[in-house]
Amino acid sequence: MSKRKLACARYLAGGLLSLTGLLASVPAHADLTDEIQVYDDSINHRGRLGLELHLNSTLDGRSTPDYPGEIPPHRGFRTTMEWSYGITDTLEAGLYLPFLHDAAGTNYFAGPRFRLKWVPLRPAEGGSGPFFGLNMELSAVNQRLEQGRPAVELRPIVGYRSPLWLVAFNPVVDATFRPRYGSSHADFAPALKIARTVWNGTALGVEYYNNFGRIGHFDPARKQSQLLFAAVDVSQGPIPFNFGIGRGLNGSSDKWTVKAILEVPI
Repeated sequence: MSKRKLACARYLAGGLLSLTGLLASVPAHADLTDEIQVYDDSINHRGRLGLELHLNSTLDGRSTPDYPGEIPPHRGFRTTMEWSYGITDTLEAGLYLPFLHDAAGTNYFAGPRFRLKWVPLRPAEGGSGPFFGLNMELSAVNQRLEQGRPAVELRPIVGYRSPLWLVAFNPVVDATFRPRYGSSHADFAPALKIARTVWNGTALGVEYYNNFGRIGHFDPARKQSQLLFAAVDVSQGPIPFNFGIGRGLNGSSDKWTVKAILEVPI
């Protein structure tokens, strides 16, 4: 690793430790599942504008509110526009505009999310090697969908990519600064993706999402939200996409969820 990349790695590691400590001291909140995705080293080139459409639905899930006034996920259909812009070749800004159609047929605009994604180390296009980065997100979501506003998410991005394999891990820390309902700690919600290219432009894999609960006081395994998705990624064609079918692994998880991410040409 070059001296410049080593310095970036040390800087990022120090920043992650500091920010994790800060977030661990502020209250947790429930999440709107407007996107179901493991972040990897993908990032817009400098000056490039991008648009993704996130679609997901909880076919069979929790129908009882977790807190007063919450809209539970059962039979909800969520549509999110994600706009992104490459500030530099390693830094990207994003804006999420999520909408919800709930089980009763009511439509909601959930509220905006803003993010910055930084990926200082990644392999050359078509090459092999490790990658790492950091995504920071600030949101102001309807309190019927998330417990507090504004909320902040810190998502480290680490992994490895080759022409055949992709492994990406996001040890997510999720918190809110002004809770209406909540605890005294942030949540830890890691996500993992393993995919293998099976033919040109198409990869099959699994995605795993867990919410351990409050940092310093994790929930028992039977009470954690655990979802395992079988997923396909198609990177060629007029509209590249990710599609997955997810199954809850315990009684505290939504039983069945489907999701898709479409890269809209603009």
